[in-house]
Amino acid sequence: MPTGRKQRRGVLLPVVGAVAMGICGLLVLGLVGSRIGLFAVLVGAVGALLPVAIVVGAFLWVDRWEPEPPGLLLAAFGWGACVATLSALIINSTAKVAADTILGQGSGDLVSAVVSAPLVEEGMKVAFLFGLMWARRLEFDGVVDGIVYAGLVAAGFAFTENILYFGRAFAQDGLVAPGGGVIAVFVLRGLLSPFAHPVFTAMTGIGIGIAVNSRLRAVRVFAPILGYLGSVTLHALWNGSATIAGGMGFVLVYVVIMVPLFIGMVILVVWQRRREQRVLATELPGLAAAGLIAPSEVGLLASLSGRRGWRAAVRRQAGSAAAKAVAAYQSAVTELAFLRARMARGTAGPAAQQRHDELVDALLAARVQAVARPDALRAAWPQHPPGWQPPPTGPPPAWRPPPGGGPYQPGPPYRPGPRYQPGPPYRPGAPPPPTGPQYRR
Repeated sequence: MPTGRKQRRGVLLPVVGAVAMGICGLLVLGLVGSRIGLFAVLVGAVGALLPVAIVVGAFLWVDRWEPEPPGLLLAAFGWGACVATLSALIINSTAKVAADTILGQGSGDLVSAVVSAPLVEEGMKVAFLFGLMWARRLEFDGVVDGIVYAGLVAAGFAFTENILYFGRAFAQDGLVAPGGGVIAVFVLRGLLSPFAHPVFTAMTGIGIGIAVNSRLRAVRVFAPILGYLGSVTLHALWNGSATIAGGMGFVLVYVVIMVPLFIGMVILVVWQRRREQRVLATELPGLAAAGLIAPSEVGLLASLSGRRGWRAAVRRQAGSAAAKAVAAYQSAVTELAFLRARMARGTAGPAAQQRHDELVDALLAARVQAVARPDALRAAWPQHPPGWQPPPTGPPPAWRPPPGGGPYQPGPPYRPGPRYQPGPPYRPGAPPPPTGPQYRR
């Protein structure tokens, strides 16, 4: 039975957070609607759907090796769309009025765009990342996770901001107008720069990803700070190019800085994803030797194509429910492998052993769910790797039946010994390692 503390953390806190975000979202709609009208808000929301779908889909595609918890991804998007946007609206409006009063009429727009907006908007967006790093540090496995969470927060912020911009353009000029209208703003923000906010905030995500994988205290402290400063600088440069330099300055910043930076981030993501694959391939033989997975599954789990093929074969032979069970099993294996790699490097933190035990239990539970589905772990594989054997259909060695029969319950959690070392990297086409317990049908 769950303890009261676990119930509060698992149910009460998410409910309170969802209610708070909902209230912030309603306040944002109210503020925006009072400025441009409810029908303009509806037009802006329709226009904002396409770019946000593209951006969110891209970051979910990046997050395929070890998918982050859907609840946290939704919370990241909601934070950006509701909490960060409401805070930015209030503070930026206040800064604009203060600047007009102190520096003279007309100064507020410049101060708000170049100073207040970058500091406040990026600060409120990355507050979610810093909170997640503090409360759920082990959810960050590296740079890719930092980019994914930053991208989802920024996508939520850009979605709400686009509603305001598209709706305001509709209220002022309609759908099409000389030099304006919804279409012109949509082309600029929805087609040419849908990844602007994610690129800004990703700088902080990269800094946090570097910090959680470093054993140096200086890196853990300064990498996130430098990332935030990078986010603010890029945001200020982007806003300033349009506010100060005009159209040509904006185009120059877009072509010379933003496009190369976006391409560089794509290259970084691809490189980090290949690194994650190498880490996973290195850890899988150790999981097989520990009896947590079958040796014949190493080749299937070591690549995204192998995983897709496995799920597709299961779906054809046993249905979508069995394929979902296998997908959950694959995700549990990946999360445990990444944690073991961080433990071996000494960057997982003091709570790593407890998290390790929880992930072992989750992996075993996911395997039992897959075993319960007919042929889920025995589906035909189009091209078996050398030495392939059908995975076992019974419980793994770490499980024991309870007295009197009934469903299998997890046994004592697996604990790696003090001399645990990652196994040799898996080479596609090579037979699985001969050591470790072998499953028998």
